[in-house]
Amino acid sequence: MESNSSSSSPTYPKWRKVAYGGMQPGFADNHTDESFLEDMITNANVVKRDLVKVILDSFSISQYLCIVALVVLVWTCTLRSIFNGTSLLLLDIVLLGVGFFVVLSTAEMLSFNLLLNYVLKISFFITGLYLLSPIYQTLTRSITSDSIWVLTASLVILHLFLHNYSDSNVKPPGALENATFTSNLSLNASIVASLLIASRLPSRLHVFAIVLFSLQIFLFAPLVTYCIKKFSFRLHLCFTVTLMVVTLFFVARLHRLLFILLFSVLVFVNLVCPYWLIRIQEYKFEINGPWDEAKLCFNVTE
Repeated sequence: MESNSSSSSPTYPKWRKVAYGGMQPGFADNHTDESFLEDMITNANVVKRDLVKVILDSFSISQYLCIVALVVLVWTCTLRSIFNGTSLLLLDIVLLGVGFFVVLSTAEMLSFNLLLNYVLKISFFITGLYLLSPIYQTLTRSITSDSIWVLTASLVILHLFLHNYSDSNVKPPGALENATFTSNLSLNASIVASLLIASRLPSRLHVFAIVLFSLQIFLFAPLVTYCIKKFSFRLHLCFTVTLMVVTLFFVARLHRLLFILLFSVLVFVNLVCPYWLIRIQEYKFEINGPWDEAKLCFNVTE
């Protein structure tokens, strides 16, 4: 009788690791055995970062912070009548010439037609800007100056917060533009801030010169710094360090508290943040295995 009962008991197949197919006979739906974790991999895609490399990469952020700080310094000097319209125009011409020189010197492929196209676009842009200067001058006449200062500061902070500090948003000369929503919003914030400052200037020449200066910086400075960095990383580091020293010098002459604030921000960006990033990497724990969802190797939008 015992032999008959043992022979009549059901025999279940061995448990298999399957993604679909429902419950397997004799095993619970959440059953796993010792072979389930055999293919588990930990920290397969974790990138080991070097502190010095992270610090050097953070120079791009400090570089743009200093550029924006210099723009605000020029705005302040213009509002205080330290810079007149003629000096601002000379500054615009020098910046335009230096920008073209850097782009032409570092560009790998730059045809004559592309250069002519750039010159025509800039000419139309400057002409339209000069014609619209009287409108910009009276744009915020009914708004108090205190509201203008607060709104301008908010827009500059928004511009810095949304700005794309990586090189992925900068295209070489002649490349198709594919800007993101946040980068467009950041650029628009800087343009509106420039127009608000220009609306508080006394003459049409001041308005034209300061708006042209601001647009040159906010539109073309990322391209110029990208060309410098692509041409020579050592030149990029030298330019960034020089820019930080010059910016801190002029900010210190303007106000000591602003100098301390800017210096603290630069130390935080270049030293504290990279150190934090390296320390956080020690606690990163990533688990990969056959249970991971499939990843597409192509863009579904194409």
